Amino acid sequence: MDTKIETIIEKVEDLNKDSAVIEKAGRIIREGGLVGFPTETVYGLGADALNEEAAAKIYAAKGRPSDNPLIAHISNISMLDNLVQEVPEKAKVLMGRFWPGPMTLIFKKSEVVPKGTTGGLETVAVRMPDNDIARALIDASRTPIAAPSGNLSGKPSPTIAEHMIDDMYGRIDMIIDGGMVGMGLESTIVDMTCEPPMILRPGFITKEMLREVIGEVEYDKAIFAKPDENVRPKAPGMKYRHYAPSGDFSMYEGDEEKVVAVITQKAAQKLKEGKKVGVITTYQHCDLYKPLEQMGAEIITIGDENKLETIANNLYKVLRDFDKKGTEFIYGETFREDDLGKAIMNRLTKAAGYNIISV
Repeated sequence: MDTKIETIIEKVEDLNKDSAVIEKAGRIIREGGLVGFPTETVYGLGADALNEEAAAKIYAAKGRPSDNPLIAHISNISMLDNLVQEVPEKAKVLMGRFWPGPMTLIFKKSEVVPKGTTGGLETVAVRMPDNDIARALIDASRTPIAAPSGNLSGKPSPTIAEHMIDDMYGRIDMIIDGGMVGMGLESTIVDMTCEPPMILRPGFITKEMLREVIGEVEYDKAIFAKPDENVRPKAPGMKYRHYAPSGDFSMYEGDEEKVVAVITQKAAQKLKEGKKVGVITTYQHCDLYKPLEQMGAEIITIGDENKLETIANNLYKVLRDFDKKGTEFIYGETFREDDLGKAIMNRLTKAAGYNIISV
């Protein structure tokens, strides 16, 4: 983007006291502008979902490929009627159980939804966020808001307003600072246009949770495979490298002792070469990297391996912290891939450019 915008930054702590901020942001959306705002998952970059020119501004601000679909955010179920052709019964059950919340459903789109929002597809992704600021903004905008994560394309998603300011200041009209998000991973995406329904992106709402409510659910095989450049993505994050730090990031899987030994060996070698080195580990393993820390490596504890939600919440912040420190080589451990672990490893695998090494 060549033209710089004077980005307005406003903090919202109380929706009643700060209602004028929300009204101002809603007016910007209605007039075709861009607003960064918090959700319970990550910060989003919002525009009028029914305005094709506004959607194009999102792609331009992010540097995002235009075949990567956007998610339309709604504040109440009635808004869905205008966006989709039909709502399958299983979708109604899921909406009743998980909305508002971190679940995006894919439907056949109505005629009013422009293909500029859907990445050229005949389907539309919709979710109702469980965040008061987000829903108040949608209400003030009087339109569904198309909103991918509010980061430059390929970079880690923002979990605090500072991350959005780093990436989007001068590119968008306004950023609402609503504090740190509660979850830190993007929503689970479920395609309801097929049977059985298919998970296109794992998240806090797991396959097991979905199965308990509607029965059989499958994973799209593309979730854990390297992206095929010839395939048009059905959901955000399926095709392109995402969530990546600037440094060279690799992950290691296998026996715990061997993983620690290999990471220590490789990191020590880079330190001897004068490189800035970082290691991502858990509370349980951080003491094992003390020798590296003494050599000058940055050891960052991402969370508790027995409480995967702590890892999910810190994941993007840790990757951005390494960027701020100018870390050149980053080494990480893999995590178990049950329940939420599958969503965590989906993001980390993409962040590492599929560079996962078995030891």
